[in-house]
Amino acid sequence: MTNFILATAGHVDHGKSALVKALTGTDPDRLPEEKARGITIDLGFAELNLTGPSGETFHVGVVDVPGHEDFVRNMIAGVGSVDLALLMVAADDGWMPQTEEHLQILLYLGVKRIVVALTKSDLTNIDNVTRQIREKLRDTPFENCQVVATSVRTGEGLEDLKRALASDFAALSPPRDVGKPRLFVDRAFTLRGIGTVVTGTLSGGQFQRGQDVVIQPQNLSARIRSIQSHGRDSEIANPGMRTAINLPDLPVGPDGIERGNVITTRLFGPSSTMDVVLTRSPRLGRAVPMKSGAAAYVHHGTTRTRAKIVLAESESLAAGQSAFAQLRLTAPILGFLADRFVVRDASEQHTLAGGVVLNPDSNPTDFRLPEQRALIAARAVNPDDVGLAVWTEVARTGIVQVSHLLQRSRFSAAEITAVLQRLSDHGDIFLHGDVAGKMLVWRELQKRAADLIDAAHKANPERPGLELTDLRTEFKSILPATFDSLMDDLCANGFVRSGSAIARASHRPSLPAEILPAAEKVRSALAEKPFDPPDRKSLSLATASPSGGGEDRHLQQALRFLIQQGEIIELNEEIILLNEAAGQMRSTVVGFISEHGPATASQLRQAIGTSRRVIIPFLEYLDRVGVTQRIGDSRQLRETKSAAVARR
Repeated sequence: MTNFILATAGHVDHGKSALVKALTGTDPDRLPEEKARGITIDLGFAELNLTGPSGETFHVGVVDVPGHEDFVRNMIAGVGSVDLALLMVAADDGWMPQTEEHLQILLYLGVKRIVVALTKSDLTNIDNVTRQIREKLRDTPFENCQVVATSVRTGEGLEDLKRALASDFAALSPPRDVGKPRLFVDRAFTLRGIGTVVTGTLSGGQFQRGQDVVIQPQNLSARIRSIQSHGRDSEIANPGMRTAINLPDLPVGPDGIERGNVITTRLFGPSSTMDVVLTRSPRLGRAVPMKSGAAAYVHHGTTRTRAKIVLAESESLAAGQSAFAQLRLTAPILGFLADRFVVRDASEQHTLAGGVVLNPDSNPTDFRLPEQRALIAARAVNPDDVGLAVWTEVARTGIVQVSHLLQRSRFSAAEITAVLQRLSDHGDIFLHGDVAGKMLVWRELQKRAADLIDAAHKANPERPGLELTDLRTEFKSILPATFDSLMDDLCANGFVRSGSAIARASHRPSLPAEILPAAEKVRSALAEKPFDPPDRKSLSLATASPSGGGEDRHLQQALRFLIQQGEIIELNEEIILLNEAAGQMRSTVVGFISEHGPATASQLRQAIGTSRRVIIPFLEYLDRVGVTQRIGDSRQLRETKSAAVARR
């Protein structure tokens, strides 16, 4: 069974609610004032099950909307997430002002298909009204739609209408599950003993009983206690279902949840600034142009908020025109790329335009940059094209985090990943782990990093490379994940990591000519008493020249180089040994313990011929590298190490 949403549309008193009741058995007018006045004021809901032409079954949630001009805002809240619209035209009235406005709203919201119910067909000759409907629908996507004459009083055409609806649903793709569920709340109320219940049309993903959800834009957390669809309990709600969920711990109202909120399973972060393409219907004729900077109401999903509309390249927008624009909202909304919305004037008397979200998280700075505007505006050609959306986002930002790429879109993670892989295979982008980058931008990063490493080699050839912490400071504007990917990419293309540094693979540390004498002095000073060398401070005094100057700096450079190259072993901050001397001392320790058993520091000091100043840090060094282990006041060879291994 496939779930779909059907919404009614049409002029007041054209029989929308009566026809819904005749089709479903449910009276969608639920409010006392609706019963009293005989007109629909707010949204009503019903359930319709249909069988398609090939025997398939459709579970249809019906949303009945008000037709009176005073309640257009409620009408828009009901048609924001529909798959098919049922446009009602009464045979005794024909095409009326709200018929026209509702049609324009359906067009603005991108509804793909409609069926026209010619209601009250028992009252008059229907041929003239049918011709009028066909004329009004000419040059629209609906000009070939089915028109079915119906009469609630006689029952004429009801089964024909059901067949027409079923055939149109059969031509639609099922609502998509992209792993990003959104429930646009159209009702929120409290039931005694149950708590808060909210209803809405679910799109983009599933809800499950017991699942944690987020109410946006307030970012409130809640847990779903139970789920119903048309009065029946369910463990799971799927896209395209009229859904009621019990959120018992939330209050109803501005401090809790109310119509216009959106329920999701993760925090997306609503936005108050969005780049859009606006379109004004040519059917508006000589309507006053909409001026840039004008205040208006934006209707998105079940949300309605005031906004300032800023056109990008013109001062006004006339009927029949489209333009790139920015919405600067007074309250944030959860808009996704390719979402559609309706714009009404500040007095809420007229529908001005419709639009498509091209960038749900914009800012005035980018909007003013021609190259940024061009990339975003390119999406207007086909906002539902995942390939176009991914490429323009990478091109616009240069470097993106894959896990965050186009989160606020109707594309699944798998679709986005597939496009990135294809772009990577073609050489258009760099892709590594959670990082993707436009190839030109990535190569600039590579070159900058390589130049910094080469400069470090030239300035300090004795060092193993450029310290990663220093390089990271130079790239502080990029994310850590991007820096890590850059390092991995460099290491796959001629660079290597050496400890905490990175270098060209061809780099061989070497002392500059002016430092070579200092290195020789260090070697000589340590070789005079190889098993009892001077400490670092004494070494500096012993090798210093009377003139001083830069010799001490050269000495420290030489010493650091010899330690990095392994020619000198650093026991602690004070004691250093020539590697050759350390090897001989280690062999003596291993041999002595192998022959005599556990030995004290004093015994080993005498065997080596060194001082207590040296033997203690040396034995601690042997403990650290796994040659010996201390037991009380003695040392013994580690049990897991053979003498041969210990000599390494």
